[in-house]
Amino acid sequence: MGALWRILAPPIMTIIPFSSETLHTIAMVKLRNRCNYVPGYRRLLKMMYKSNRNPNTVFGIDFENPVGLAAGMDKKGENIPNWECLGFGWIEIGGITFHQQDGNPKPRMFRSNKHRALINRMGFNNLGSEEMRLKLKNLRDKNRWANVPVAINLGKSKITPNDEAEIDYVGTIERLWEYADFFVVNVSSPNTPNLRDLQSGNQLERILVACNEANSKQSQTHGKPLKPILVKISPDLSDDQIGIVADTALMNQCGGIIATNTTTDRPSIGKVMNQEGGLSGKPLRKRSTDVIHRLYSHTGGKIPIIGVGGIFDAESAWEKIAAGASLLQLYSALIFEGPSVNKSINKGLILKMNEFGYDSLADAVGHAHRYDS
Repeated sequence: MGALWRILAPPIMTIIPFSSETLHTIAMVKLRNRCNYVPGYRRLLKMMYKSNRNPNTVFGIDFENPVGLAAGMDKKGENIPNWECLGFGWIEIGGITFHQQDGNPKPRMFRSNKHRALINRMGFNNLGSEEMRLKLKNLRDKNRWANVPVAINLGKSKITPNDEAEIDYVGTIERLWEYADFFVVNVSSPNTPNLRDLQSGNQLERILVACNEANSKQSQTHGKPLKPILVKISPDLSDDQIGIVADTALMNQCGGIIATNTTTDRPSIGKVMNQEGGLSGKPLRKRSTDVIHRLYSHTGGKIPIIGVGGIFDAESAWEKIAAGASLLQLYSALIFEGPSVNKSINKGLILKMNEFGYDSLADAVGHAHRYDS
C-alpha cells in the first residue's frame, strides 16, 4: 500500500489542477464526511491502518503508540475522532490564536516531490479561540471526540505585539482548557513576523509563567489536574540558544519540548525552494534529530522531548527515539507516504526495540547517548 502510494500519489498531485492548500482542504473534508456519514467507514480504516500497540507514558499521559499527528494538518479540529482510525496514537490540532485571522495571502503552501518536502507560509490562519471553543464543545457534546490524547497548539495573533504575547496565549488557554489533554506554546513558526524572538530566555519565561498561572486557575475552577504545557522550538536556533530554551523550560516546569518546527534553510534553489516560509519533510530530518540530541544531552533527559521533522519510516523514527525523543509526530510523511505510514513506523520501532533488547519504548529513549545506534 505504501509503495503504491509513493509511486502514484506524486504524479497525480502534480497533474490535478488544484493548489496544495486546496488538495489539503479536499482531503480533510472527505475524511470527515466519510467517517461521519458512511456506515462502517471508521471500522474499515481501523482494519486497514490500525498500528501495533507500543505504549508509553509521558508527562503523566498514556499513549497507545508514540506516533502523533503534527499541528497544521487539522487546524480546525474537524477530524478529531478520525485520526486514530489511521493509526495515530495522539493528535495535535491548531495552531489556534486568540483572535480569528485569515493568515497570509495565497498561494502559501508548496510541495516539492523531488525533495519530499513542503513549504508553507500559512500564517496561523484559524477560526480564533472563541469560535474554536464552540466548535470543540459541539464535537464533544455530539460524542465526536478522540479516544487518544488531544493536544492544542497555541499561536500568537498577528495583531498582538510581542510585549503582550502572554495575554494572547493565556486567553486561548482559558477558552480551550477543557478540551486539551495538553497544550503546545508555539513560539517558533517562521510565518508570523518576529514570533521567533519569543524564544529568547526572558520573553519565553514571561509567557510560560503566565500560562502556568492560567493553567493553575483553570485546574482549580474545574477541579481537575493541571494540563502539561509544552514549548515548540525552531530548528534554526544555535546550540547556545537551544540550551537557553531548555533551561527556561526546565525552570518553568514545562511538560516537554517539541523539536522542531519548520526551517527557513533550504537544501537547494529552485522554483519551490525559493518560496518563503517554513520547510518540512525529508530535508529537515538531520537537523531536527541534532536538536533532539542536543536537548537530551543538555538536560540529562530530565524533560520529555517530542521529535518531529523528516520522519518517513521506521529508521528515521528510531533516530529520533535514540536521540532522546519520547514521542513522535508526522505531517509530510502522511502526504508523501500515505495513510499506512503510521502502521509501518510502529511495527518497525518494535522490531528495533527487540533488536537492541528493550522491553519498552521508555527504555529505548536516548539509546544513542548510551550506545552506537
